[in-house]
Amino acid sequence: MKYLLGYDIGSSSIKAALLQADSGKIIASAFSPSHEMEIISVKPGFAEQHPEKWWSELINATRQLQQQVSYKPNDIMAIGISYQMHGLVCVDRNLKTLRPSIIWCDSRGVEFGEKAFSALGEEFCLQHFLNSPGNFTASKLKWVKENEPEIYEQIFKIMLPGDYIALKLTGQPATTISGLSEGIFWNYQSNSIAKELLDYYQIDEDLLSSVVPTFGEQARINNEASVILGIAKGTPVCYRAGDQPNNAYSLNVLQPGEIAATAGTSGVVYGVTDRVEYDRRSRVNPFVHVNNTDIDKRYGILLCVNGTGILNSWLRKNVFVGLSYDQINNLAAKSKMGAEGLQFFPFGNGAERILENKNPGANLKGLQFNTHDRTHVARAAQEGIVFALNYGMEIMKEMKMELKTIRAGYANMFLSEVFAQTFSNVSNCSIELYSTDGAVGAARAAGVGSGYYKNFAESFRGMEMVKKIEPETKSLQQTGDIYQGWKKELLSLL
Repeated sequence: MKYLLGYDIGSSSIKAALLQADSGKIIASAFSPSHEMEIISVKPGFAEQHPEKWWSELINATRQLQQQVSYKPNDIMAIGISYQMHGLVCVDRNLKTLRPSIIWCDSRGVEFGEKAFSALGEEFCLQHFLNSPGNFTASKLKWVKENEPEIYEQIFKIMLPGDYIALKLTGQPATTISGLSEGIFWNYQSNSIAKELLDYYQIDEDLLSSVVPTFGEQARINNEASVILGIAKGTPVCYRAGDQPNNAYSLNVLQPGEIAATAGTSGVVYGVTDRVEYDRRSRVNPFVHVNNTDIDKRYGILLCVNGTGILNSWLRKNVFVGLSYDQINNLAAKSKMGAEGLQFFPFGNGAERILENKNPGANLKGLQFNTHDRTHVARAAQEGIVFALNYGMEIMKEMKMELKTIRAGYANMFLSEVFAQTFSNVSNCSIELYSTDGAVGAARAAGVGSGYYKNFAESFRGMEMVKKIEPETKSLQQTGDIYQGWKKELLSLL
């Protein structure tokens, strides 16, 4: 029996999935740790994690797979990696990390990105990078250069979180064009490294890792990883991509007009286009999509709300103590639509791009002690997250993106009927939910990269739609009115 192995390196946990290559069926899946990984925040707006922690939990998740399915080391045909985007990992010449990773929701790079945007020229940045340098990886590296010069001087290579995991698997530092684009290291006009930004930041281009294809043999498992993971030495790593492009891939969102959504720690809506598009205010962000080629151009337009599932997690730890997420979802369903006027604004996890890098914090508005209880808080939180995502989708529509059907994994907040139905109503889109996740998507993609699957269509064998939610005609007007009230308060808050 031959298998494909996928990893998803998240900020909450590390997921692993084993896919039977012939049938496309998920044979085993696991995640580690059992609790959410810590995000270190030594100052407001800072967010870090230790890359070594990702690796140790990947080892644990792999061992869980081995407990579920008995397979031989050489039964694994190929490995794919999905990872949290926009993080910065710095390693020295011994390929050891020099500091914790500055992860996606850290906002310390904003000031440097805004200065670069102004100095290089807004029109230049948008035309060449399709983004403001903003709070992306390049700006985080500039922060290290200016604030930790003794560490910066020791850097041999910088990489994204998935690049680091590939390094641990193979011993070879490398990245992809898609990865470079997510860090704002890519010039779309010249189809090359964004030297203008690196020169402005006075960052040496040699710090960037060599480029490997998104699909295809990138490197092979070395002896050390083989012994630790029980996977044959020489097994190829055949795919890596950021979590949102990969989530889109895992949902077969590859062609213009197709939309993918996720609502884990952060919430994302990701649409595919074949045109070079950008938002002049950089509230949503284009990147090179996984299936981009010189002939068939594919770009992903990403809107992100940092404070989605993390709001639900915060409530569970601090308000709904002792309750499961299912029980919280049941509480939300007991409240009427609109939560009796209670409004939640889920912006408490760093600077928000859809708010032009403002960080207003989370807000609960309209609380009445004689009216509201936990059911209203649960519902207001879920509605607030949906409304924040819809606020970003309105920006995508301004860019002439057509939103009709949204695909998502049947996981995280989409397990809540209140969340899924509110999303369908406010967007007036069908929501298709599938039995897949980032680790499964990475495994399928590894099958394409290894050549086992001849095309993308073959890689989706065995993927099933679990549920389809349609907009409720009778509730559309009411949902729209509640959203407009929420949006009005948001604009007042800003």
